[in-house]
Amino acid sequence: MAARFLVGIYTAQDSVAEALKKTLAHSPFAISWSKTQAEFVQWTTSNRHRIDCLVVQPAQEDLDLLPALWKRDILLPTLVIAAQDAAEYLIEYHDAVIHISPTDLDTIESQVHEAINQFLQLPASQNELVDNENASTDNRVFLLSLQQQRLTEKLQERLGYLGVYYKRNSQNFVRNMTVEERHEFLDQLRQDYRQIILSYFSSDDKSLNQRIDDYVNLAFFADVSISKVVEIHMELMDHFSKQLHMEGRSEEILLDYRLTLIDVLAHLCEMYRRSIPREM
Repeated sequence: MAARFLVGIYTAQDSVAEALKKTLAHSPFAISWSKTQAEFVQWTTSNRHRIDCLVVQPAQEDLDLLPALWKRDILLPTLVIAAQDAAEYLIEYHDAVIHISPTDLDTIESQVHEAINQFLQLPASQNELVDNENASTDNRVFLLSLQQQRLTEKLQERLGYLGVYYKRNSQNFVRNMTVEERHEFLDQLRQDYRQIILSYFSSDDKSLNQRIDDYVNLAFFADVSISKVVEIHMELMDHFSKQLHMEGRSEEILLDYRLTLIDVLAHLCEMYRRSIPREM
């Protein structure tokens, strides 16, 4: 039996807690309930490498809850239950925090899935992650990437559970983008793939595997076809071929980059394969 997702919940209101317990009574989650902020922070700190998502409803005096987690280098998918006018403090954690109104608790299960999905797509270079007083940009980026990698590995191990990790939003698919959005997105794919090519055979680049994972995630969640990835590869090889020809150098070296294409396609094909529900 596939492991259940571990969700930590803290709410300052008994009525909300009761509503959540009723809504989640038959959910597929393993849930830990905390009655105080101190209890919640302690539990989260102790279980940071096991937690899949946090659901919180801080009281007015608990608005430092998310910053308290960040100070402990804890970044996790998070769903915050709060009125719209109380959401301004959410950016103090990370941009993938999902906001839900107390009147929409019946959608909590799907919102948890969305929080996980958004967290895995969270850019690691956003300015909001930088705290000029306490940490460098590089350190912030490293911490976020590490948390994403750990969560990704955990979720990949649980693919038997309805492929939640691969829950995608069709609105983000390439075919549903506007012409301008599609052009910008494909241009980004080309740039990212070029960086992978340039560093593929470099023993000094320790970030290559992460680059490939990021590229494949980007392509998968946008439902990019395998043929489009091949097309991007061939376009780049054609560009390099012309450049080598102008320099009077052999194009034979370009054959080695077939390994790069095979590597990327293998990762992407595996994601598409595992995204198909087992019962199908």
